[in-house]
Amino acid sequence: MTKIDDLKTKSDDELANQLGELKREQFNLRFQAATNQLEKPSRIREVRRDIARIKTLQTERTRSAAK
Repeated sequence: MTKIDDLKTKSDDELANQLGELKREQFNLRFQAATNQLEKPSRIREVRRDIARIKTLQTERTRSAAK
């Protein structure tokens, strides 16, 4: 699980890259869940929340830059 403080220290490009990786992982986890091959179901929730954290941080940064 990613801490919000760790995310705040990253650049916009690093956040975008991590978001892409998490979305790929989320896709793979959904695929595994559909085929009953999922080993750790709680990981779906962790990934979903990490994606939300990154998107929230990106939104905060764009809004503060717009002011």
